[in-house]
Amino acid sequence: MNSGSVLRHIPVMLDEAVEGLAVREGGRYLDGTFGRGGHARAVLSRLGPAGRLLLMDRDPQAIDAAQREFAADPRVSIRHGNFSTLAEWDETADGLDGVLLDLGVSSPQLDEAARGFSFMADAPLDMRMDTTQGESAADFLARADEREIADVLWTFGEERFSRKIARAIVERRAEAPIARTGELAALIERVVGRREPGKHPATRSFQALRIRVNGELDALQRGLDAALERLNAGGRLSVISFHSLEDRAVKLFIRDHSGRVQGSRRGPPVAAAPARLAAVGKARFPSEAEQAANPRARSAVLRVAEKLPDEVLA
Repeated sequence: MNSGSVLRHIPVMLDEAVEGLAVREGGRYLDGTFGRGGHARAVLSRLGPAGRLLLMDRDPQAIDAAQREFAADPRVSIRHGNFSTLAEWDETADGLDGVLLDLGVSSPQLDEAARGFSFMADAPLDMRMDTTQGESAADFLARADEREIADVLWTFGEERFSRKIARAIVERRAEAPIARTGELAALIERVVGRREPGKHPATRSFQALRIRVNGELDALQRGLDAALERLNAGGRLSVISFHSLEDRAVKLFIRDHSGRVQGSRRGPPVAAAPARLAAVGKARFPSEAEQAANPRARSAVLRVAEKLPDEVLA
């Protein structure tokens, strides 16, 4: 792990995300993406002796870090798992007063070349957030057909050259498997060229493969559903997204549970489902100062919503 990284321990939109939770001293909160604990520490600092903080992460290394720092605190419980399974954890059965999700790949995951998330260093092409299960990016590229690869690159990376890249991958693997990040990045650069100033041509493809390998958008949808079910009335959902696909999913989830009438101007209105969530303010973005201090924050979007009380649902 690159201990010299300046991004490693900088939580994104720390104050805004934790303020969005409206933490109460005796409340019960869940951080579904522990990472290295920046947001968790801030929540814990606001809890009294009767408060509870539940920590989850799918990355075993993150859970190891959580155990080292927080296992001795009686207010804290820790679980290795995807936040999409939060409702399966008995600790959430009594309800939650807040759920915080910091989506996407973490800085420590990017910093450690061996994890295979980055095209900036040559390493095994893995990309799994949970290294104990699932297929790696190399495994996916070895078995998927050309159309499936192209669909992934387009759907999750919005890569305009998805078909050309997919064709090149299939042709290359006929000679030898693509097993390393450097090989894939170089292949994509040869196909695409340097068309976007300041952006590596492999950026979109690496993002797409990471999302596919980790099932991130499906996990997000299931996690949002689970959070809504476990939140108490008045409980807050605070979600930080880092690309448009994530943010759109969060935005639509809040909208679809807000009780608004849906439908197009050309068709009949669709009856609204009962309101279960209310957006708290508008989408928030990192300050210029934070973006300057932490480049990873530049694409961050924070959305906060509150679970409505039962009388609103009636």
